[in-house]
Amino acid sequence: MKIRFYNAKIMTAENDCSISTGELCTCDDIISYVGNERNTDEKYDREIDCQGNLLIPGFKNAHTHSGMTFLRSYADDLPLREWLFDCVFPREDKLTPDDIYSLTKLAILEYLTSGITSCFDMYFYADSIASAAVDMGFRMVLCGSVSGASSNVKRLQDEYDKFNNYNKLISYQLGFHAEYTAELELMKEISLLSQSLKAPVYTHNSETENEVKECIERYGKTPTALFEELGMLEYGGGGFHCVYFDDNDMEIFRRRNLWAVTNPGSNTKLASGIAPICIMQKKGINLAIGTDGPASNNCLDMFREMFLVTGLQKLLTKDASACTADSVLKMAVSGGAQAMRLNDCDCLKIGKKADIVMINLNRPNMQPINNISKNLVYSGSKENIKLTMINGKILYENGDFHIGESVENIYMKANKIAERLR
Repeated sequence: MKIRFYNAKIMTAENDCSISTGELCTCDDIISYVGNERNTDEKYDREIDCQGNLLIPGFKNAHTHSGMTFLRSYADDLPLREWLFDCVFPREDKLTPDDIYSLTKLAILEYLTSGITSCFDMYFYADSIASAAVDMGFRMVLCGSVSGASSNVKRLQDEYDKFNNYNKLISYQLGFHAEYTAELELMKEISLLSQSLKAPVYTHNSETENEVKECIERYGKTPTALFEELGMLEYGGGGFHCVYFDDNDMEIFRRRNLWAVTNPGSNTKLASGIAPICIMQKKGINLAIGTDGPASNNCLDMFREMFLVTGLQKLLTKDASACTADSVLKMAVSGGAQAMRLNDCDCLKIGKKADIVMINLNRPNMQPINNISKNLVYSGSKENIKLTMINGKILYENGDFHIGESVENIYMKANKIAERLR
């Protein structure tokens, strides 16, 4: 299918957040043209007048647990350990593959309304997550989530082989839940697997002060230093949260070209702390943004995350100029794509994947148009998402979903699951 977007403002995000005017064309799943408007006889299946609205690459949610939608607003206002061990883990034990399929679909609806065109999903029952994404036309990167004993590394390798040859919308990266849920032998085996495949590894890393303290008590070093000692970081990867980093942790991330994925909404709600993003920026560490799961956030909204990234850094450093809007916008768009190894989705350029979002600038919160990129970060919201296209297909437009299923059916199934698991 060939689609032409014309009369548009365009932020390609190829180099910076500058904006031009012109048109963008897609052919099937690929961007076929970006530039000035042309006089051409080329035929299109659909031509969309953008009416001066903005086209950007889709936001990339670089860390989430989509299936946790059943816990949204269920176990709130609790300390982290009580929330996790008393409320979350016992109910997760009751989940079925069919549950995860339905709950992931609910999360994808919310991603589409937030202009998120792909996510890095770490949760149970990878088959169910992948099936839900493919059935809805959503681009999903699965992250390994093994824990416990070394025997679980076989599942990690099996999933890596399977889902990297599954569907053009699905890819898979090695990962495990966290240092504190993995035996040392499992982490050693993951390191060997990473070296064998020459593949990156991702995990929760230094989310809380207590996590780091207990790791030091066990191994005499921080989680990052432990992973480095085990040889786990030789082929890249990254960490989710990265709140409590010392200078050595940051140097390892910089030297290994790792990605620190910040999750300010979740870290704020669970009182985990504020990641030192400004220091990381100064050290040249790669940065991306994730929402984390809907149990700890509770909102899968990249606009809110972007505002929190910059706002919390301004508070932390007591510097209103810290962590600029443009730098945060790049984290949410290009940074996330590169962290997830979606290098063909990082900008709007000929030959890149047609993962595109249209921002409605004709809303009160976008006016006056003094600076569009700052508007997106400081005053933007889901109400500004006019259209979300993934892989050349429009899945959300003007409040309507085009996903091959009624949203009411998805809501009904999610509510039945939540009621059963209460």
